Amino acid sequence: MRTVTETSTPDPALGFRSVVEMRKLADRLEREHVATARAAGWSWEQIGDALGVSKQAVHKKHGGKR
Repeated sequence: MRTVTETSTPDPALGFRSVVEMRKLADRLEREHVATARAAGWSWEQIGDALGVSKQAVHKKHGGKR
């Protein structure tokens, strides 16, 4: 997988593509690590604390995805 990582560019189109790719990567990593944490017995509160959000927020985002 090739990721656009140009963060300092005079070309706004390239910069925005970089932002989109980084958001997709961050979302994928979060999903994977939440699933791993849940499988390891972590509570929603522990995961929320690790992500800097409430347990309700992380459960709402990831709770229905098993």
